[in-house]
Amino acid sequence: MGYKVAVVGATGAVGHELLTTLAERNFPADEVVALASERSAGQQVSYGEDTVLKVQNLETFDFKGTDIALFSPGAKISAVHAPRAAKAGTIVIDNTSQFRMDHDVPLIVPEVNPQAIAGYTKRNIIANPNCSTIQMVVALKPLHDRFKIKRVVVSTYQSVSGGGKEAMDELFNQTRGIYVNDAITKEVFTKQIAFNVIPHIDMFMDDGSTKEEWKMRVETKKILDPAIEVFATCVRVPVFIGHAEAITIETEKPIDENEARAILQKAPGITVVDHRANEGYVTPQESAGEDAVYISRIRKDPTVKNGLAFWCVSDNLCKGAALNTVQIAETLIEMHLRKAA
Repeated sequence: MGYKVAVVGATGAVGHELLTTLAERNFPADEVVALASERSAGQQVSYGEDTVLKVQNLETFDFKGTDIALFSPGAKISAVHAPRAAKAGTIVIDNTSQFRMDHDVPLIVPEVNPQAIAGYTKRNIIANPNCSTIQMVVALKPLHDRFKIKRVVVSTYQSVSGGGKEAMDELFNQTRGIYVNDAITKEVFTKQIAFNVIPHIDMFMDDGSTKEEWKMRVETKKILDPAIEVFATCVRVPVFIGHAEAITIETEKPIDENEARAILQKAPGITVVDHRANEGYVTPQESAGEDAVYISRIRKDPTVKNGLAFWCVSDNLCKGAALNTVQIAETLIEMHLRKAA
């Protein structure tokens, strides 16, 4: 049995990736509908290599009869239209921040907590985590199962695509402007992003953390284990696609780097590239367009009793957004919808 699937925010960067991912993974869809704002209605978007979809107006779209809707239109728009879709009987998988910390909405990374998908029945909504959280918890899960992680300290190096097309355009225009001696303009970022790094993603909170750093902490607790303590420093870097993270963990049980490496090599969704030589690691540039979470630079942290450090890289538009969303839909079908069919 095939499904009717709506992609909301189809003209955006993540929407494009959602459509591409659905096609590449041969998702069991009999019909795919592309939705976006009124100003985008009538545009055409690609679905796979041979199919072109005409974008329909989200405001007037009737979700009745739509089985699954993949949302990535921005939190404010999801806040209005995701409940509307859910009320019509559509199961919403939302890629925005709107519902992530709602206690009655499951927050899912299929390699980590697929069993929690069962909670979708409370509101017909499933949340997709923040991109930086997704790749980290994929890496933490197999290590937590074996060694029980107590504490995580992470510094992120996040590409500008996490801020959308406008952020990518700003990096491009500033870089070009520097070479031709044009004035630098800032519209998306608080400071110049070209040839710079900015330790500021999302708004500042009362304790001095940014909301991006807060997200990594609270989402990890919700997805993996509420007992894990997380301290994050999130930094925007002048890279177009791909987030990198330097992660240090402290565990309750003694941890051996060779055993940890072997565990990570067998874990779903992870590719270990860890050679102590030139080019023996993965960078964001190499992760672009790839599905995997890449782990490199695995080594013992001697400053704590049971410590391990590693480098974690992933395409934030792929696994950090579109791929994880589609994997949630696949898991939903496998664990719940197919049984009811």
